[in-house]
Order: sequence, then structure tokens, then C-alpha cells
Amino acid sequence: MSLVLDPTAQDLLFREARTANAFTDEPVSEEQVQAIYDLVKFGPTAFNQSPLRITLVRSAEARERLVQHMAEGNQPKTATAPLVAILSADNEFHEELPHLFPHFPQAKDVFFAERPAREGAATVNAALQAAYFIIGVRAAGLAAGPMTGFDFAGVQKEFLDGDHTPLMVVNIGRPAEDAWFPRSPRLEADQVITTV
Repeated sequence: MSLVLDPTAQDLLFREARTANAFTDEPVSEEQVQAIYDLVKFGPTAFNQSPLRITLVRSAEARERLVQHMAEGNQPKTATAPLVAILSADNEFHEELPHLFPHFPQAKDVFFAERPAREGAATVNAALQAAYFIIGVRAAGLAAGPMTGFDFAGVQKEFLDGDHTPLMVVNIGRPAEDAWFPRSPRLEADQVITTV
């Protein structure tokens, strides 16, 4: 069975897409970011909780503050990417549930009254949304460089608050000619899929 999605789009989103490590200096506009969000906001999450929060790092001062918290190997690319996004999970997402899940507004208190339940749900569902975000960046014709090599506590203290847990930092822009490492192997379907 073939996929319905056009092969060119399949390549853009998956087969030819790679984690970029170097970018041109072409800026990423607010309009591009808005278009990315307007697409990926429709990705599903449990209870439509939508806990992902995106902090765009644009100013030179904020960039310097972020770079100091990145792992050494991630510092140069974060310092030079046209745009950097800090993706975090909002552990107080439940406050939006009466709006986001209107047919069962009491879900806010029934399922998410306790902070540990919220933190677990926020982490899983924001990570899912982070994956949608990366696909959205690719759909905009840009490249994403997601990274988890950074001081999580430092980034949280510098840019977020106690209600937001950092998940990853994503460099965004047009890939430079030398942006890619060689593609690493992938598992085959029979190594991953089990039928019971």
C-alpha cells in the first residue's frame, strides 16, 4: 500500500530531512513561526491538553544567556542559528482545559488536580507536540536542530519558571551547505513492529 502523501512531501518531512548543525544567516520571520504553529497546533494530545510552550530566543542578549547553558558542542551552532526555540512543558496546562476540552471541563480537577499527574502528562504530551513542531519547521522549508545537550536547571532558571519544564532547544533556519552529519542507520520494520 502506498502513502497518500505526495513523495516530494514525504522526502521534505522525513526521508531527506536531517538534523541541521549549521545554518545560513537568512532570518526566520515571525510570519514563518506563526505559520508553523498554525499547522502543528492541530496535532493530537491527551484531553487536548496542549502543554507545549515555545520561547523564541531572538535578542543577542538572550542568545548569550542561552549559549552559556548549552553543552560545549552545541554552543557554536546555537550562537549562530537564525532562530532558537526553547520548548517546554507547562505543568499548569490544566488551567486551560475548560477551554480546550469544553465537553468535559471538570477533567481539570478530576484527572489533573495533583501536580505529579500534571507533570507526567505535560512531559509526555509536550514531547509529542515538540515532534509535531519539528515536522512543522520542515514543512516550512526550514531545517531544525533539536538538542537536549544543555543544563536543564540553568535554562529553566534563566528563561522559564517553576511551572515550566524545559524539554529541548531547537535551532531553526535554512541549512548551510555543510549542515549535515552522515545519516545514521535506522531499524527495520521487523525490528520494531510486533503483531499479537
